[in-house]
Amino acid sequence: MVTLLLGSRLVRNGVVRDAACHARGGVAVMTRNAYVHRSNLVLFLSGLVEPFLYLLSLGVGMGQLVGEIPYAGGTIAYPVYVAPAMLAAAAMTGAVTESTYNFFAKLKFMKLYESMVATPVTPLGIVLGEIAWALLRGAVYAGCFVVIMSLMGLAPSWWVVLALPAAVLIGLAFAAAGLAFSTYLRSWQDFDYVTVAIFLLFLFSATFAPLDAYPGWLRAVVAATPLYHGVSLVRGLSTGAVSVGLLWHVAYLVGLTVVGLAVTSRRVRRLVTP
Repeated sequence: MVTLLLGSRLVRNGVVRDAACHARGGVAVMTRNAYVHRSNLVLFLSGLVEPFLYLLSLGVGMGQLVGEIPYAGGTIAYPVYVAPAMLAAAAMTGAVTESTYNFFAKLKFMKLYESMVATPVTPLGIVLGEIAWALLRGAVYAGCFVVIMSLMGLAPSWWVVLALPAAVLIGLAFAAAGLAFSTYLRSWQDFDYVTVAIFLLFLFSATFAPLDAYPGWLRAVVAATPLYHGVSLVRGLSTGAVSVGLLWHVAYLVGLTVVGLAVTSRRVRRLVTP
């Protein structure tokens, strides 16, 4: 019995030490990224521009022609319908930019992570640091967009205060999935797939039209995409259409995060460990 107790304590202490080591490595990686981007704020915020322009052109401009749109058993102004989708897209854009293009360059060409694992930074620490940095970028985009929505009168409910943590969850899910996907890319030409995928998600995730407007087969495809769940979650919060059904969208995004973390951790360990 004493042997079992001592063994369990050693295992527990080892797990704690490993977790602390991974966490310190993650902080080091995130700090390194922040240091690199400290003098390039314009590039850091560049991903916010496109969703904002879409909001002005399609949300506000086309909204003058569309008027009201059915939603949650009633109708809302078209700009109010589109704005939460642009918020979700901004969070996605920030996270995907960091977790695909920048991560791939550091992994395949700069060979940065191979030198990191020669230090106390672990492969899991690298993953955690990169996700934390991507999440920070997505959160900055989301925070700026929430302010823009509020100033433009496109957030009619006080539930919009929860739209920011919802957008952070969206960024987390896309960051984890983006890192996992990037570990399988072979060259810069493969990023054509990333560009097409993000563009299709942006257009066909109930961003500009309700899910019922799509044909039956396409409706099922749209309902299975991660951005659709992010858009539905943020839209429900920003308009005050809060229900238990929003928890399904949260569960989907959390599940995507877990799967992405598991795949990325295994792949990064295999790619950077001698």
